[in-house]
Amino acid sequence: MSTIAVNRKSLVSGLLINISAVLLVYFIPTLSHLLNFPLYLIEPMRIMVILAVLHTDKRNAYFLAATLPLFSYAISAHPVFYKMLLISAELVLNVWLFLLLKDRIKNIFAAMTTAIVASKIAYYLLKALFIYFALIGGSLFSTPVWIQLLTTAIFSAYAFLILRSRK
Repeated sequence: MSTIAVNRKSLVSGLLINISAVLLVYFIPTLSHLLNFPLYLIEPMRIMVILAVLHTDKRNAYFLAATLPLFSYAISAHPVFYKMLLISAELVLNVWLFLLLKDRIKNIFAAMTTAIVASKIAYYLLKALFIYFALIGGSLFSTPVWIQLLTTAIFSAYAFLILRSRK
């Protein structure tokens, strides 16, 4: 395939993922009310960031990781400002760790799982500090751990299947 065709394909997939990410974040509150199900439990921002890291380039993945929570905050004031900072940091760390580990571990499932778990641990450590200093309220774990483990396994399996099929 020519370089132009590859660049065009990357541009189109990047645009589709970014537009989908913005629309998803924009409509999550409405969809949650319509479905009577809290869609934040399935981590829609992480889904979009993982799609970006697997189907576009690393710049786009970092861009979405840093800006999706900011966009959500800008349009709905949710999550609250400090939690938005935490989520952005967690997603950026997730991208960085995955990109670092995928070539070193040679096991895509393990690389994605490690990246997600490590970024969640960092998130919860920072969240505990933010709660301690009264920057945010609420409990430390708002999403049940079993749901987080399930989504981590699903996201890691998806990464494994996608990147395995490219070899």
